Parts: sequence; structure tokens; C-alpha cells
Amino acid sequence: MKAKLLLGAMLMCGTLSFAQSADPIVMVINGNPVPRSEFEYSYNKNNAEGVIDKKSVEDYVPLFVNYKLKVEAAKEARLDTMKSFQQEFAGYRDQQIRPAFVTDDDMEAEAKKIYTQTQQQIDNNGGMVKVAHILIQMRQKATPDEEKAAKQRIDSIYKALKGGADFAALAKKVSLDPGSASNGGELPLIVKGQTLKEFEDKAWGLKDGEMSEPFLSPAGWHIVLKQGHQNFYDYASQREAIMKYIDQRGLREQIINQKLDTLSKQQHTSPDRILAAKRAELESKDASLKYLIQEYHDGLLLYEISNRTVWDKAQKDTPGLETFFKKNKKKYKWEQPRFKGMAYCTRDKEDIKAVKKAVKGLAFDRWAEKLRTTFNADSVLRIKVEKGLFKLGDNALVDQTIFGKDTVAAPVKDYPYTAVYGKKLKSPKELSDVRQLVVADYQEYLEKQWLDQLRKRYQVTVYEDVLQTVNKH
Repeated sequence: MKAKLLLGAMLMCGTLSFAQSADPIVMVINGNPVPRSEFEYSYNKNNAEGVIDKKSVEDYVPLFVNYKLKVEAAKEARLDTMKSFQQEFAGYRDQQIRPAFVTDDDMEAEAKKIYTQTQQQIDNNGGMVKVAHILIQMRQKATPDEEKAAKQRIDSIYKALKGGADFAALAKKVSLDPGSASNGGELPLIVKGQTLKEFEDKAWGLKDGEMSEPFLSPAGWHIVLKQGHQNFYDYASQREAIMKYIDQRGLREQIINQKLDTLSKQQHTSPDRILAAKRAELESKDASLKYLIQEYHDGLLLYEISNRTVWDKAQKDTPGLETFFKKNKKKYKWEQPRFKGMAYCTRDKEDIKAVKKAVKGLAFDRWAEKLRTTFNADSVLRIKVEKGLFKLGDNALVDQTIFGKDTVAAPVKDYPYTAVYGKKLKSPKELSDVRQLVVADYQEYLEKQWLDQLRKRYQVTVYEDVLQTVNKH
């Protein structure tokens, strides 16, 4: 018994040794081994030719580890159990797997099926005819004089044709159908249901080489020359167009659904299980596909956990932003002073002072609402205002009034009186003056804190000997 166990252990060790040599573990993160192939996939994808900030393998390791740590945090928070996550991931996963259920033979069979249906419909309905025509257009509600003039015109053309005039030459000269006149009246091959019924009846009623008498349709008066007829085109000439039609109409997806339905009935299982089995089969043959799907899975988790922990949190954490700004206030400087206020124009001169009085003492972010309700609450706008944090060149009136530049602000029609109100600042005084810069720095600060916590929470082991073999085996 012991001998059998020893033999089994030796065989197992031999198998594991072979597996490790084929794709050894490059690192372990929170107890989860990362094979070299996975690290190589990520490294090569993010450091391909053309990438501006290419990293060495050694420099890429901490970035990869940070990525994996965040994914671990997302899993610990059970974000992968959210219905929204599962639905989005399943949709992407299926996009990668479902096409494998359709073969070239399946597509060819579907294309031939569509071709045969079209061919039979056309050939059993009179085939295709080749005609040329001359059109004298006439409005459907034409006056009696217009009707008479059009009839006289088509009769004179018909008489000339009967007298031996060349149809193509005359069509170029007198036909009012812009699509065919320049081509001697010739139309592409047509099938029934494609043209006006009156035109269709006449075209299919003629013999090859025969010309019709003038006849009336809703478009006007026609003379038709039937040049020939034929059955539908051969398959080879239509194959490319049919394949495009299949893709445009989503028929490929219908074929996949039919196959999944058939397989699930044959195997007495669900389409989801069929898809899962196909995924396992494809991933065993193609590591790149495996890591592509895993990358999307982890990327969704990374986005959600980062948004909750860093990005969205930083945007909404006003007390945290205020504290961060005050602590790092000296860091935020401008090369040029700014004007924090408004440039405005009014219909009445009295409103110049009234505007200033209305916002005096109010917080800057409350100015807009106060001005709207005080001066522009009804249908007549009394003032026009541009409010913000202006630097030189942003506003001509500010440039002239505050920065002392020799500029002239363009007059605004019906608003002849202009003024500015606010403060000239040499440096930011409060968070709102540089909010986006502070948010970006605060996000960076939160991320660093978070990663420090993750490094302490999850154990990371990197095998340097395996790392040295990346892309070198």
C-alpha cells in the first residue's frame, strides 16, 4: 500500500514538475498563483511597439501587482456577485465564444439558402428584364394644358422613333429621367415589384427587341424598348453581397442561437452550459483568448472598485478635498493672475449697480442663481453674464478692465452697458479656484493610501528566477 502511495506521489511530482517547467508560476498574490504566460500576455500587450511609456519587465512588475491587488479587493467586496457585473461580463464573454459555433460551411449553407430562395422567387415570377425608356414627366395634378403638352411631346418622340430615329440618341436628348437619360435611357436589370406597375406590365409584356407605344404612369409618359431578358444571376456573382446581407441583418446570430438550441436539446442541458464548455475548450487551446476574457472580467472589477474607493469618492468628498487643499495650498500656483468674477452687460444703465448689489456678500457659486431670479426671471432678459475664473485672453472686457490690455470688447446688441465685478487673484484662495487639480491630486493620494493598505492585507511573492525568463524561453 505504501509502495503504491509512494509511486503515485512520484508520478504526481513528475507531472507537476513538467507543468511548472512548461508554464512556471511567476508570482503568487493572496494565495493565487500567476503563471508566466499570464504575466507575459499582460506585459506584451501593454508594452507593444508604439507604446510611448514602455516599461522593462522589472518596472512592470509593481504595476501588474497593483492591478492584481485591486482585483483581489474587488472580489473580497463581492463585486463579482453583482447582477450588473455578471450581465456585462457574460455579454462580453459570449461575444468571444459564440462565433466559434459557426463554421465556414454553416455560412456557405445559409448564403446558398438565401440565394436559392431569391433565385426561385425571381425566376418563377418572370425573371429579369433589360429595358431602355424615354420619360416625359407630368405632375399627377397637371392642368389640362400640361397634360395636352406632355401627350403631344411623347407622340412626336414616338413618331420620330417609328421613323427610324436612334432610341439611345433620342433618350439622351429628350428623356426627363435623370438616372437613365445620360445612358441612352438604359436601366439596370429589373425584377417585378421594383418599378411602377404600369411600367412593369408593359416591360414584361413586350418581346425582346420590341418597343412599346406611349403609355401613362404616375410618373408621366413612357416609351419602353425591351432589350432582353434573363434568369437571376449565378451564385458566385452574388455570394459576397449575400454574405454582407447576412452580417447586416444579424443572421449569423440567429444561426448561433439555432445551433445552441439544438445542442442543448441533444445534450439535455442549457445553452449557458454549452457556452461554458465551449469556452473551456477554446481557452485550453488558446491562452490569449483565456487571458483576454479574464482581462475583461478583472477590468470590470477594477473599474468598479477604483471608482468606489478613489475616483468617485474623491469627486464627492468635499470635506476631504478641503482638508487636502489647505494642507497643500502652497503647491497650487498660477503663472499669471486670475480674475474671479463676472463680465456682464445690461439693457439699462441702472442695472450695472443693481447686479453688483445683488451678489455682494454671496458665495461665488450662488451668483448665477441669484442673478437669474433677480434679473432674468421673466421672458425679457435684462442682463447677459459670463461668470468664471478668467485668465488673460479669456474675455476681452476682463482683459481691458482688469488686466489693462488695449483690447476692445465687441458690443452686444441691445445691451449697451458693460461692467465687471469680482476679485483679481495672484494665487488660488479656495478649493473651487483649482478644484479639478486638487481632485486629481487627491485621487492620487487616496490611491497610494489604498495600495499601501492592500500590500499589508494581501501577501505577494515574486519568483525572481522565473521573472528572468519572461519572453526568453
